[in-house]
Amino acid sequence: MRGWRAAGWTEWREATGGAVFDRPVTRVQTRVVLTASRSGATAEVRAVRLTADAGAAVSAATPGLTYRVYATRIGLVGEVTANGHTIVARDHFVALPSRRGLAPANTGDYTVRVCTTTGSRCEYAPVWDVGPWNTRDDYWNLSAVRENWKDLPQGRPQAQAAYQSGYNGGRDQFGRVVLNPAGVDLADGTFSDGLQLTTNAWVDVAYLWTGSGTRGVVGDGPLNVRAGAGTGYAVRGLAARYANVPIQCYVTGQTVAGPYRTTNRWNRLASGQYVSHAYVSAVYGGTVPLC
Repeated sequence: MRGWRAAGWTEWREATGGAVFDRPVTRVQTRVVLTASRSGATAEVRAVRLTADAGAAVSAATPGLTYRVYATRIGLVGEVTANGHTIVARDHFVALPSRRGLAPANTGDYTVRVCTTTGSRCEYAPVWDVGPWNTRDDYWNLSAVRENWKDLPQGRPQAQAAYQSGYNGGRDQFGRVVLNPAGVDLADGTFSDGLQLTTNAWVDVAYLWTGSGTRGVVGDGPLNVRAGAGTGYAVRGLAARYANVPIQCYVTGQTVAGPYRTTNRWNRLASGQYVSHAYVSAVYGGTVPLC
């Protein structure tokens, strides 16, 4: 199923046990896949019944699908991204090779958490551009949903398959010879400040819109993600402005005066990752429990 909201359609999601949307939707579409039990058999749908639970909320925040992919650096200061954003120095966003995961400018409707393979640094960043290599490769989706390259395993970018095993003759959708296995592009700030990378590298990417539960909108950033509930704790990474971050629960700690409130509340995004609630402009998708 997928739902319609102000920014457009959500991505398709499986409805086994019910489909949960992280924000209210005004319309839904459903797609049914029929599989016959044996060769020559006929499958038939006689009826589809949809019911809606208004106001249902999911409280357990999950990051969603996570895959290890190769990351390259965008650069291109002064150029315009696929959603109309003009790239600035030390910018904080990412690019994925499909418009299905593209957030409108100045929003984090589609946000990823990208981490070094050691987990020592992470950044939560909105998806504001399309690339690298391909523009119709939503590789994080199931083959039934994936726009192209349906025979590839879920989570494997087409560029990676082309580079490593000669898939599609070693070329991308435009016929270009693929020169690296990149599945995500990182803006300069995400690359050097958030992850502190010095060269292209493998990273672990969580496609947060495929998860569930409470989300917070980072209203001012990039915001330090700390190892505990205070500014004296080590910085574990960054949360970019507009990023929609999963909030598992909250703790009380150091009081911080920020652009939205003065508070001692700190939101836990993951184990060992906390951000001050003083910089969170909105919370949606459920209530945040005490840790």
